[in-house]
Amino acid sequence: MNGVRTASPFTVRGSAVRCAAALLTTLALTTGCAAAGAQDATDGSGGTGKGAATPHMTIGMVSHSGDGDTFWDIVQNGAEQAAAKDHVKFLYAHDKEGAQQAALIQSYIDQKVDGLIVTLAKPEAVQAAVRKAVARGIPVITINSGGEFSKAYGALTHIGQDESVAGRAVGEELNHRHAKKTLCVIHEQGNVSLEDRCAGVRKAFHGTVENLDVDGTNAPASQSSVEAKLQSDKSIDAIVTLGAPMAAISVKAKEQAGSSAQIATFDLNSAVVKLLKAKDVTFAVDQQPYLQGYEAVDLLWLHRANADVLGGGKPVLTGPALVTEEDVPKLTEYTGRGTR
Repeated sequence: MNGVRTASPFTVRGSAVRCAAALLTTLALTTGCAAAGAQDATDGSGGTGKGAATPHMTIGMVSHSGDGDTFWDIVQNGAEQAAAKDHVKFLYAHDKEGAQQAALIQSYIDQKVDGLIVTLAKPEAVQAAVRKAVARGIPVITINSGGEFSKAYGALTHIGQDESVAGRAVGEELNHRHAKKTLCVIHEQGNVSLEDRCAGVRKAFHGTVENLDVDGTNAPASQSSVEAKLQSDKSIDAIVTLGAPMAAISVKAKEQAGSSAQIATFDLNSAVVKLLKAKDVTFAVDQQPYLQGYEAVDLLWLHRANADVLGGGKPVLTGPALVTEEDVPKLTEYTGRGTR
């Protein structure tokens, strides 16, 4: 599937940028680290520049993040920067369980927020709540996961990457790196986007792909599971993790198991950049989480201020692009700001 090459400071392989972000946005990059707890709030008055001269509005975000997932800190940083610019009060809540995500969405409906941002990692669990928000006249934008369900649930648009395309890009890169057997580590069971990633790898990879389910919120148990698998199957020569925290866990598991498998991961954080520099991780998939948070808030503001809808009914793609140790200098700068 061919797409648009990402405008990026990074050096990436051609196969890695299929269906990359077509959205061109000037981002004001600032430092800061968002708290990951439920009901965190940012008021637009906290921005460093001149805010929007539009009526105040409140936007709530509900994600499927588990505790300690650094990816969602970056999403929140983007959302908070847009909120500061757009005169928006930003609320954030998260839970890894679908039923709790639905309850959090309902809580924002009850608060009569002016807009909602939700993830569809477990679409069936939140379907009714999302539809209710739309029926109440609350505009919804979905981000990150479950994009194929977004339009059917009544959302304005979806912002994220096509997970199947991203998975195929990883499979193609593993072929280039001569891998023969890949272990795809799923850190959250039932997350449709993670399953799509592994399925995409399987479609493009010329060798064998085996999935391994672990509990991503339990690092010691996850490490033990990966380590045991590597010890029992010496033919595994590649590991694909589906989130940045699992990359570091898998590096430790590989060392303990005495394996020589190469490691690739979806998503970035400062730890992954260090692992790229050390060549403990060979490449990573960047889907630009800062941009997902920033654009979701900004597009809800634009929809209210000017009835704008970006994407023409199609998803707004923020990735994928593959990054390697060659990209570390710029990545180090951006992860230090909390924007990569």
